[in-house]
Amino acid sequence: MKKLLNKILSTLKIIFPANKTELLIFLFFVILYGANAWFIADNFSIIYDDRIPWDGYFSFDNRAIVQTGGGFERHPLSNYFFEQIRDFALWISGNRYDSIFRLVLALFSTVVISLANVQIFKYLNNIIRLPLKISLLILGFYGLFVTNILLSFTPETYTYTLLFLSIFNYYSAKKIQEEKPISFGATIFGSIFIGGLTITNIVKVYIPFLFEKKIFWNWKKIGIAIAKITTSVVVFVFLFLLRLNFNFQNFLNKTEEQYDKFSKPKATPLWDMIYSWFFGGNILFSNYEIRDYHNKDKTFYYKALFMDVYTSFVPYIFIGIVLLLMIWSVFKNYKNKLVWILVITFLVDILIHCVLKFGLHTSYIYGGHFVFVYPLLLGWLFFSYRNKRTPLSLFYGLLLIMTVYLGVSNYYRLTEFYQFLETYYR
Repeated sequence: MKKLLNKILSTLKIIFPANKTELLIFLFFVILYGANAWFIADNFSIIYDDRIPWDGYFSFDNRAIVQTGGGFERHPLSNYFFEQIRDFALWISGNRYDSIFRLVLALFSTVVISLANVQIFKYLNNIIRLPLKISLLILGFYGLFVTNILLSFTPETYTYTLLFLSIFNYYSAKKIQEEKPISFGATIFGSIFIGGLTITNIVKVYIPFLFEKKIFWNWKKIGIAIAKITTSVVVFVFLFLLRLNFNFQNFLNKTEEQYDKFSKPKATPLWDMIYSWFFGGNILFSNYEIRDYHNKDKTFYYKALFMDVYTSFVPYIFIGIVLLLMIWSVFKNYKNKLVWILVITFLVDILIHCVLKFGLHTSYIYGGHFVFVYPLLLGWLFFSYRNKRTPLSLFYGLLLIMTVYLGVSNYYRLTEFYQFLETYYR
């Protein structure tokens, strides 16, 4: 009983703030994101409007996600998850889809993204062991990313995926650093919560197994790892088939249909979609484009907001610097297994979106699947120069300037978003 209690307490310490600094960070982001979420939910209908089926802003499918969990072919178990959130929000709002309902959904997202940011701090502080001022600067930079700003008030699968991936990434890094195996329970729950919200992310739960101590030199360790992965896959598949009423052919047909729909090349050059939307759009807002949309039976017409590619050379340079810093971090830490876990995790999404081109034209919404890699690779870059004061100071100064620019630019674009809401969603 005592052993079980210790495990529960250990898990809670991983998920939630475990000390005063982490609690202050959590509260800071709750207040920062929460003020924005409250303002939008209380004054505008964009977060949940029963008339808008999809794409109200930046291609998020809020209504579909809240009502059904999204398409089963991409979000196999999310209906169970969002059913609880929807029912709770309706209970608070007195069974009405009003501003209170929207506010509950938005504040859930605020808390979730704030917790995800705490996970990044835990990794920087406890795994990389950076000085506090460097960890806080990286976290401040990351906290201003487009993905974090948008997901902090958006009820979407990406919002919760970012939290679960951040938790599992920190947990697995901790285990590998301590030279301990990833547990059966963590593997199963990771597969259900991460893969259940977006099916392609399930592979990210299994990447850390490749880096457990001497796993390829011990048949017993290989067997245990295979048993963990197999068990988690069996549980996941059973729950998935249960949702499909065991009609797997329907899943195959729908997957083919969705890939065909979301991988068609667009008029925008491929390189610019990759640079401006996949790499950049999750960090730095670009210009906006307003399009005319309507519901399925054309009884309601509405305005939808999308991101354009960058039109100034400054954002291209800014994103280029971020990417160069990340590449330099990998180069400087090429012997570090924890860095390679991050790199392979990122490569999964590069393959899906940039190579296979799935959803590339709106890849700025997919940041919840990989954006946590950015601050952690920056953290490892600082770590590699920990004993060299001059380059460390230069990197710190550069990141400070970039953080100020990011904050000012994204705030300005956010005010433009407010203007869009004021015009069309009062």
